[in-house]
Amino acid sequence: MELTISIGYPQVLELVGQLPEKDIQKLAKHIQNKHAISTKEWIRPQRHTPIRELIMQAPTWTDEEYNDYLDTRQHIRLK
Repeated sequence: MELTISIGYPQVLELVGQLPEKDIQKLAKHIQNKHAISTKEWIRPQRHTPIRELIMQAPTWTDEEYNDYLDTRQHIRLK
């Protein structure tokens, strides 16, 4: 059985502050190691395939253009 606790950042800080100094240092080291691993996963070099290049260079809509599209789409559905 898995226990799930939902607490906010301020509560976490308060709880960590109640730990002995030795445990705070262990926790900090654990977080640093965990963060370093996840950072390496995010920084992987990405291959640039032709389709990826095409997508990255494709034109985009402004918010106003997108909203106009949604309005038009809604009108078409109603008819």
